[in-house]
Amino acid sequence: MNPLAAFKAALAALKLNALRSFLAMLGVIIGVASVIVMVSVASGAGQAIEARIRSLGTNLLVIQPGSYTSGGRRSGEGTALALSETDLAVIRERIPGIAAATGVVSGSAPIVVGNTNWTTSIDGVSADFLEVRDWELAEGRNFTEAELRSAAKVAILGATTARELFGDAPVIGQQVRVMNVPFTVVGLLTPKGQSGFGMDQDDTALVPVSTARRRLFGAEKTVQDNLKRIMVEVASAEEMSDAQSEIETLLRQRRQVRMGAPDTFQVRNMAEFIRTRSETQNILSLLLGATAAISLIVGGIGIMNIMLVSVTERTKEIGARRRDILSQFLIEAVTLCLTGGLIGLLIGGSAALALATWGAWPIALSPSLIFIALAAAALVGVFFGYYPARRASLMNPIDALRYE
Repeated sequence: MNPLAAFKAALAALKLNALRSFLAMLGVIIGVASVIVMVSVASGAGQAIEARIRSLGTNLLVIQPGSYTSGGRRSGEGTALALSETDLAVIRERIPGIAAATGVVSGSAPIVVGNTNWTTSIDGVSADFLEVRDWELAEGRNFTEAELRSAAKVAILGATTARELFGDAPVIGQQVRVMNVPFTVVGLLTPKGQSGFGMDQDDTALVPVSTARRRLFGAEKTVQDNLKRIMVEVASAEEMSDAQSEIETLLRQRRQVRMGAPDTFQVRNMAEFIRTRSETQNILSLLLGATAAISLIVGGIGIMNIMLVSVTERTKEIGARRRDILSQFLIEAVTLCLTGGLIGLLIGGSAALALATWGAWPIALSPSLIFIALAAAALVGVFFGYYPARRASLMNPIDALRYE
């Protein structure tokens, strides 16, 4: 039998019992719609979280002081001897594969413009900060080497801070006061949004690291050129582990950490953080997909049931060649499932878009997901339609006529 003729015959047979065909397809419709909604929402949420984590910087190592131990007591993280500009210089000089590195001195203070004030985080940074954080300027310029050396009173504002202080007015060249120290705004950062930890990255202001120490937060007595953290961008992802290991070895030597003693610093690998999150997200997506696939299996059982009933009702066709009978009933089962899959795809895609539009949920509706959902529906039709089709093809015509 011609495949096109078999397909037309399948559609005609399904139209004869339209309500029964729709009820048989219902399980497949629900299954495909569930797969589309669950997997697209899970993938979209994963991509949104990963984008926020990546906004912290690519191939990034973050070095911070660890805990301090005295008399058997361990204090909290960050209480050990501070890092220094010398540590930063040695890391730049001795560790291969470093693309850029910056030191940071952090604090919080109100910024005042006229009668408006806004308390925000203030980071004292070196010249490579924007490169390490993969952060571009929307307007203005970066700090110059002369400004970094001389502790110049210049600032770069984040998008949130600029909006709260100036609204829609221009910010470049404006004067602000931080802890009664006047600063000139020389740059405006592009918006980054929330970090992977839920913090608004745009609610910030940057000043030269030397300015932060001399004019705002002061230097530590034990480490005059102190840094709260060092951020290192590695040239490639393949060099991340080696760079981390070499930095840890170097800092153990510089900070005179005894063999077997806990490190007095931390080196956090953001690439490992991203990889761990991605693995967790993949497991979650698989679980959601498996849950939705159960509906497809239930729908397939319904398809098998309807096809078995159809075999007993259409005995006049059993007299044809076995190959034609097998293909005819199999095409009907696949058509039933594919039609249900297309309806489920339409419903699931509409539901996912509605969640993205009205519920502000991030979604990722990829062409591969659509193909997989339709292929799964077709496989369900083949798998659950084969037994009824084979049963019909093996039926003896004389026995079939006895049902008439």
